[in-house]
Amino acid sequence: MSYRIESLVTEQLFGPAMRATEALVRLDERIARSPVAKGFVERSHFADAASSLWLDGDLVHVEDLVLHDAHMDLRAPTHELTRAHEILRLRRQILSNRPDWALGREGFSVLCGRGAAPAVPKPQRQVATHQGGDAEEDDDGDDRLSAELAALDAALGRAQAVLDKALAGPQASSDDASRRSEAADEKNPLIYDADWDEPERLAEWQAALAASEGLPALVRAAIAYDAWTAIAPLQHAPWLGRLLVAALLRQSATTTAHLAALHVGARTIARERRFARDRTTRLVAFLDGVYETAAAGMKEHDRLVLAKAQMDRRLKGRRSTSRLPEVIALVLSRPLVSSGMIEKELGVTTAGALNLIGELELREITGRGRYRAWGVI
Repeated sequence: MSYRIESLVTEQLFGPAMRATEALVRLDERIARSPVAKGFVERSHFADAASSLWLDGDLVHVEDLVLHDAHMDLRAPTHELTRAHEILRLRRQILSNRPDWALGREGFSVLCGRGAAPAVPKPQRQVATHQGGDAEEDDDGDDRLSAELAALDAALGRAQAVLDKALAGPQASSDDASRRSEAADEKNPLIYDADWDEPERLAEWQAALAASEGLPALVRAAIAYDAWTAIAPLQHAPWLGRLLVAALLRQSATTTAHLAALHVGARTIARERRFARDRTTRLVAFLDGVYETAAAGMKEHDRLVLAKAQMDRRLKGRRSTSRLPEVIALVLSRPLVSSGMIEKELGVTTAGALNLIGELELREITGRGRYRAWGVI
C-alpha cells in the first residue's frame, strides 16, 4: 500500500502540534538542568516499555521488568516480559548513540533486525560528590547488560563468519555461497507471512518520512507514526514505530536530554481516537498523546526532585565514605529496589543493604516478608 500526504490538511494539526511541542521542549529543558536527570531518564525507559505492552493488550508489571533487568527474576520470565525488556534495551541503545544514528542506515538496519548490533559506547565514569567535599567515582552500570549483549552478538557474528568460510571450502562457488545466504535469511513460514515483504514496506515508510521533510517536527512525527501503523513494515514489532518516532524527535533536537516516552502518553488517549477512520483524527490523537507524555513527565520529574531533597537531608553529618549517596542515586533511577540489587550494585552485605534502606526510610512496596522491595514516596 502507498501512504500519501499530499491531501493532508496540515492546518488542523498546527494547533495541537504547537501545544505538544511547547510541553515537550519545556520538559526536556527541565531535565537537561535537573539534578535527577539520570534517574528520570532510566525510569522513563521502564515506564515506556511497560506502556508499550499495555497498548498491545499485554500486561507487564514494572516491578517484574526492573527485577528482570537486574537478573533477579522471582519466576521464569514470560514472553511479554522478554518483549518489554527488548524495548527497554533498544531505548537505551538509541539514547546512547548519536541523535541521527537510529534513522541512519546502520541504526535503522540494527533496530529493524537486519544487522549485528554495534558495541554500546562504554559509559562514562561520573564523579559523585559526597557530604564533606570528597569525590568518588561511580561506574554507570545501567548499560552493562546492553554492552554484554552487543559483545555477544559480535562474537557470534565472527564465529558464524568462520563457520561459513570453513563450510565453503576453497572450491565453493559464489552461487553456493549465495544460496546459503538466502537459506539463512529464509524465515519460518509458521511464524512469518511469506507474502509480507518487510524490506519493501520499510522502504515505503522511509519514503513517507522523506516526503514529510520540511514540516514542523511534531507534525512530521505524527505522520511518521501514522504511516508506520498503516504500512505495518514489521510483522512482529509494531512497537518499534514509536521508538523510531521518538528518535526522530531527538534527531530534530526537539528533545536532547531524553528519549520521549511516547507510549506513556498514548495510554491516556481513547482507542477510538487512536484508530479512527479519519486520518486527521488519528494524527491529532497522536499529538495529544505527546502532550500527555510531557505532562506526565513533568509530574514525575517534580516528584523525583522532591524525593531527592527529602533523602538528601539524611546526608547531613555523614562521613565522606558513606554509601547513602549511591543508594539515593540507585533508588531515584529505578521504580523499586530490593536488598539484592543494593548488594549487587554497592558490594555490601544483606545486613548493610537493609541498614541503608532503613536510614532512608523508603516505602515498602511488596508488603511481603520475603522478596521485599522499596521505592520513593
